[in-house]
Order: sequence, then C-alpha cells, then structure tokens
Amino acid sequence: MALPRGSLDSNQLLAILGEWNRYLKRRVHLIACGDTALTLLGVKASTKDVDFMVPDAREHTYLTRQLQDLGYLLTTGSGWKRAGDPFRFDLFRGNRIHTTELLESPLATGRNTPLAEYSRLYIGILNDEDLICSKLMRGTSVDYDDCLRLAEAHAAQLDLDRLRRHFLERVSSDIDTDRLRPNIDDFLNRLKERARHD
Repeated sequence: MALPRGSLDSNQLLAILGEWNRYLKRRVHLIACGDTALTLLGVKASTKDVDFMVPDAREHTYLTRQLQDLGYLLTTGSGWKRAGDPFRFDLFRGNRIHTTELLESPLATGRNTPLAEYSRLYIGILNDEDLICSKLMRGTSVDYDDCLRLAEAHAAQLDLDRLRRHFLERVSSDIDTDRLRPNIDDFLNRLKERARHD
C-alpha cells in the first residue's frame, strides 16, 4: 500500500537517521515521541510529522549544528527541513514536547525503550504513559484515536490506574488544569467502551 505523500515509514526514517549517524563525531540521544513513536512501534504505518526529543541540551546544540552542515534549515521554532524534502524534523530540546513538559527526563531508567543504536546515535521510544499523556494534553480527535490504538496494542503492559495518576499529576501544574483534567477519564471511558464492543 502506498504511503500518503510526504510521510515516512519506519524503514525510511531509520535510513535517514543512519545517514545522520555517519556525520556525527559525538554521542547523541534521540527519543521518538508523537506519531513518530507510534510509527516506530508499528502502531501506525507512517508519519508526516517527525518528532524527536533531544533531552540533553548540549547534544541538541551539537546535532542541530551538524544538520546545518547537511543542508537542513530551521523552518519553525523546533523544525528542521532540507530543501526538496517533503517532511520536517521537529527536535525538541530538553524534556518538552511542543508545549508539554514531562515530569521526568526520557533518559531516566524506564522512561524510554531502546529501538536502535548506531555508532554515535541512540534511538529510543518514549514510554507509553508519557506518549499518551502528551497526546491527551493536546486532546484532538486524532490524538484520542492514536492513544486508543496504542493502549489496545500494549494492553498487557499498560497500567491504567498508574496512567491516570501520571496524567493528573502532570496537568496539576498546567495553567489549563481544569480544562485538561477530564481528558483522562474521557479517554479511559472510550477505551472501556471499545473493549465492550470487541
């Protein structure tokens, strides 16, 4: 099946990262988040948005300098694109995904799953709790659908009570706490409803 225009599957994405690795002289940790994580986990076939966290600030500075040498230009606050490429790499510095800040570093033990390790480049996937919470913070219908797919794919290892506590702790310090708090129960109710119909 053909991919939507401007999107990448996991093999194409890893091939590009392998190209980056050949130009690096220092270690860099990338943590896949958003649709990129779901694509690398096999939950989605492809992604148009290529999102990675670079938790270490020095590694972020180093990587973005190398990307400039490879012809990438900064086109948005965190987005890097090369002329002719239909996709953009968003590289989030530190513990932030867009405007959502994680409670812990994704480099902490258990907060990411190793996917690939090149000579200089480490590729991890953000843990399920933070993936779901970051998407529920945005709360679009597509984000809900993605969260449901991930929860169903990883039902055996996902602790829903712990997920709820994690989400409520995360939103407790947000300026939109009252608006965001109901999202977790809405999501859990949708998950139960889908399970009843299966």
